[in-house]
Order: sequence, then C-alpha cells, then structure tokens
Amino acid sequence: MSAHEHAHEHGHPGRGGREGRGPAGREHAEHGQGAHPHGPGGHSHGVDPDADRRWLGIALALICGFMAIEVVIGVMAHSLALISDAAHMLTDAVSLVLALIAMRLAARPARGGFTFGLKRAEILSAQANGLTLLLLAVWLAYEAVRRLFDPPPVEGGLVLVTALAGILVNIAAAWCISRANRSSLAVEGAYQHILNDLFAFIGTAVAGLIVLTTGFRQADSIASLVVVVLMVKAGYGLVRESGRIFLEAAPAHLDPDAVGDRLAGQPPVTEVHDLHIWTITSGQAALSAHVLVEPAGDCHAVRRDLEALLDKEYGITHTTLQVDHVQDALLSVGRAGEDPAGDGHCADAHGPVHRQGPHPH
Repeated sequence: MSAHEHAHEHGHPGRGGREGRGPAGREHAEHGQGAHPHGPGGHSHGVDPDADRRWLGIALALICGFMAIEVVIGVMAHSLALISDAAHMLTDAVSLVLALIAMRLAARPARGGFTFGLKRAEILSAQANGLTLLLLAVWLAYEAVRRLFDPPPVEGGLVLVTALAGILVNIAAAWCISRANRSSLAVEGAYQHILNDLFAFIGTAVAGLIVLTTGFRQADSIASLVVVVLMVKAGYGLVRESGRIFLEAAPAHLDPDAVGDRLAGQPPVTEVHDLHIWTITSGQAALSAHVLVEPAGDCHAVRRDLEALLDKEYGITHTTLQVDHVQDALLSVGRAGEDPAGDGHCADAHGPVHRQGPHPH
C-alpha cells in the first residue's frame, strides 16, 4: 500500500475511511461512491416525518380542543385542580408543536456551517418544554398552598365530570403519540407529559368526588399539588437529559472508561486516548478516539475490527477512529500520554489513557 493511501486511511477515519472527522464528531460524509443508504435499505435516524407528524397533529388537536373547554369549566367551578390540569395540557400542546417544528428542521440536510444539520432542534424543544413545566409548577404550587388556607367554593360535580372526560382525551392522545417514533427526545417528552396529565386527571377526578360527597374543599388544592409534583418530575427529567446532550456528556447507559478499556484490550492495540463519546441527537451516539497499534499491526484491519465491536456491543455506528503505529520509544519509555518521540501522537491527550492491564482512569 502506498504512503498516500495509508495517510488517507488515517486522515479520514471512520467506516470505510469516509465517516465523520475530528473530536467534535462529524456525521457520515459518505455521499458518493461506497455511501451507505439512509432510506429503507440502510440505517435511518430520528422520526419518520410523514407518519409521525400525522399522529402528533391528531394528538395536538385533541389536547387543544379539550384544554379550551377545561379552562372555561375550571373558572366556572372555581377549581384550581382543573386550571392546573389545563396549564399542564398547555405545556403538552407546546411540546407537541415544538416536536412538529423540530421534525421539519431535523429533516433538513446538513449544509453550510451546520455540519450536523439541525438535528438538535428537538433537543432545544425538549429543554424549552422542561423549563416551561418547572416555571408553571412554581406558580401552581403557590396558588395551591394559598387555597389550602382559604379554599374557595368548588363545584365538585363539574370537576368530576370534566376530569373523567379529560381521562378519555388523554388516553386517546397518548395512544396517538405512542404510534409515533419515540426515539426522539421531543416526541418521548410529549408522550411522558400526556401520561403525567392522565395521572393528574385521575387525581382531579378523585378530588372532585371527595368535594361532591364530603364537601372537603381542600381536596381540590391537594390534587393541584399532586399535579405540581408530576410537572416538576417531568420538567426536571427533560432539562437533565437535554442538558447532558448539550454538554456533550456520554450517553447515560455508556461508561467511557469501560469502552476505552474494551478497545485497548483488542490486539494489536497498545493504547487508546483522546476518547470522546457524545450524543448528536436522540438515539445517535458518536465516538472518536486516537488508537495506537503495534509497529507490525495492520492499522486498517484494526480500525474495521474496532468499528465492528463498537457497533455490535455498544450500538455506536458514528465513529471517528484515527489509527497509527506506536513508536518504539513509546513502547519502551515514557508514561501514559507522554510523547517522548515527538511524533505528534497526542503528547497532551484529552482525558484518560487506556492501555492493556491495570491503569489509572
């Protein structure tokens, strides 16, 4: 093999030497000869725009229609529980709208400065939805506590009937969203919100029944506090998961140290450093690393074997592996991460250095 071919293999690592480049992680660049299909014949990412938009649109219509009715009845019945349920449904509607917008943006091809395209639009929508939930929860908690000490008269019958109708609407909306591809964080967030809303309506129905049968008006405020807890739980989860993606953290189910040790344990690999694992968007993990192999090792074969291992054991298909021969000086002297030979093999490696046998992380 010529020196030029060898340099091309190392300079453009990844599957077939054509995938993303650099530690920041780039998507597959193979759009010419040897490119893998992104349609039915190959692996695809995200949601199916046509089918999923239809199901989310139906759920959005159900939510918005019932939410308007519930606000009117909540004011008439003096029920904070119904109004808080309507506020929760408003966040559900916002999450569905943002998910629909994110689908359109994510479907746009990568071009110009957006080398990933706009795939993280759904992560932005999930974070905005989570923050909205938390802010609404603060206001509803204040109102619920205030009404515990000074409860207004509540029409228990209206509350009970409206809550029972809300249960049916949320079941229908949850079924519609479950038909969409929930690998999208925005779609999954909307689905979880609908489920939380369903539980909230069950609590409101119980509160309405208690008010109707016993006259205990504080039950309405207590049901509102239950809704607040559900909103905080859902909002925190969305903010946390979207925040991990924005901060380039490794997927929660993957331990980078374990992955690095697994790669370093494959012969003839001698060292793995500059290992980065992150998430591009929902369900799309990516990995980059600098791999050193023994002088007699086949860099190209090692790269293919490591890619196959990452795909099979960790489900990572977006890989950028720079594979080089280790220098003799590195084998004989120097500590992990040092570059005594001055050959450019990452003298200042980012993160831990993985080698065979016990080593610090």
